[in-house]
Amino acid sequence: MSTPRATLLLNSTYEPLKVISWQRAVGMVWVGKVEVLRSYESVLRAVSWSVAMPAVVRLHQFVRRHRARIAFSRRNVFLRDEHRCQYCRQHFPATELTCDHVMPRSRGGRTSWENVVTACGPCNRRKGNLTPDQAKMALSRTPIRPRILPGLVARIDDANAPEPWRDFLVALRAAS
Repeated sequence: MSTPRATLLLNSTYEPLKVISWQRAVGMVWVGKVEVLRSYESVLRAVSWSVAMPAVVRLHQFVRRHRARIAFSRRNVFLRDEHRCQYCRQHFPATELTCDHVMPRSRGGRTSWENVVTACGPCNRRKGNLTPDQAKMALSRTPIRPRILPGLVARIDDANAPEPWRDFLVALRAAS
């Protein structure tokens, strides 16, 4: 079995913050910044001590997170809309999706989080230069600026998350 190389770092409120190296986690345990909540089966040994390799650690002090503004991009619009056409609600690979301006640019619509949605090619062509009402096409949801994107969740799904992390990632998925 290969040695796990990553540790899930939780805020004092048990909110997942990020993934750190096991070496950094051991250092944080050593100086008393974190407590170990879950460990891997591997044991780290030194001449005078041994410790189970930390899988999940929790900070003793709350760290206030400054959420960065999410950049507007085609990829991020697809992530926000979960790769679903906002008109027909079907799931598509990114290569078959387009970005549609709800209020067409020719009618003064801006390229912004609140005016751009994911659309499949047929729905985008059908809507054309009309508003959804004029085209008699309903949006599945109103486009908004996302506060978070499925970044950590997307990179760590059930298929590749270490077993000790799964209880803590369930809470993260429910919050997003």
